[in-house]
Amino acid sequence: MAMASFSHISARTFSLRPHTQANFYHCGHSSLQSFTIITYHRTFILFKSKLNRSCEPILTHTNFLHSPATVVFSTGNGGGPPGNGGGGGGSGGSGEDEEERDMNREEAMLVLAEAGRSPESLPADLAAAVAAGRVPGLILQRYFEFEKSAGMRWLLKFGGFKERLLADDLFLAKLVMECVVVIFTKAAAELERRKEKFTKELDFVVANVVTGIVTGFVLVWFPAPAVPLKRPPAVSAGPIAKFFYGCPENAFQVALAGTSYTLIQRIGAIVRNGAKLFVVGTGASLIGISITNALINAQKVVKKKLPAEIENLPVISTSVAYGVYMVVVSNIRYQILAGIIEQRILEPLLRQNKLMLSAAYFAVRTANTYWGSLLWVDFARWAGVQKIKD
Repeated sequence: MAMASFSHISARTFSLRPHTQANFYHCGHSSLQSFTIITYHRTFILFKSKLNRSCEPILTHTNFLHSPATVVFSTGNGGGPPGNGGGGGGSGGSGEDEEERDMNREEAMLVLAEAGRSPESLPADLAAAVAAGRVPGLILQRYFEFEKSAGMRWLLKFGGFKERLLADDLFLAKLVMECVVVIFTKAAAELERRKEKFTKELDFVVANVVTGIVTGFVLVWFPAPAVPLKRPPAVSAGPIAKFFYGCPENAFQVALAGTSYTLIQRIGAIVRNGAKLFVVGTGASLIGISITNALINAQKVVKKKLPAEIENLPVISTSVAYGVYMVVVSNIRYQILAGIIEQRILEPLLRQNKLMLSAAYFAVRTANTYWGSLLWVDFARWAGVQKIKD
């Protein structure tokens, strides 16, 4: 059992002292917000924050803790819960964000106490985010669950994986789904669009499928909702770097408590991801077309005589066209898929049934990949980089 005691004052700092059989943690000052946690786990040091509001219950035994916790409030003048008046928090975006960050810190403290963990046991970026109040207790719980698996523990060493897995515990499943289905959906879409010309245009088909495998990974990676754990840019950083630091990974993702995004920042997410996808899409297309041209040239050497329809593909024009397609078509499509369809619609509906949720993800991603393959064939023909062969 853990017991937390809060006193309604203006700010808080933390110290700790042992207490017989249990560990007793207290923070306080005559003019500061005081906070006490009693737990039967090992000691740890908590963080600083500011509170200018009445304390409210942040947890019950049904929320973040595996065992019941007792939260006791006092106004500093006696027992009992605080009244509704006095100590009101700020209103508006920044004031509300600060209040939510204080709540995040309190949740994180109780989760750490229940787990018997110290902030020092967390990765530096996650510990800093907890101290800043940027992550709620649920994120810490998810991190502790992932740590139980050796494979997931290894992936958590990589910042990009950690940010995305903490935001979505099925992110890895989505990544595998996308890379597996892209081969079949790409081939099926190519057959649907090219019909009887499929074999004549097989060189185009191979290039598109190889390119799709490479881009399938990044199309899941870049627009995936993520927990912001990156360090703030240096003071000397330019205004563009500072602006994009504040942008979400997905323009439509649900912001964590204590974090908010403006409309301009959400648009910035689309612009930033578009720039990345142009570079990756162009590079992936260069790889795919180069492989296809190498196969064609190898056939010419072996067979000496090939049908007139088989010819090398235009490398530069097709690669640039694919990069533009990634920016204009794929970028928005995958932003909507990950941020709206999955996070805002499917997850709230099916979050209690992970199997059904995974099946729904598989269905929508398969349909999306197949549709994207159809759109690319049309776009390539419209751009003139893949002409119809008679």
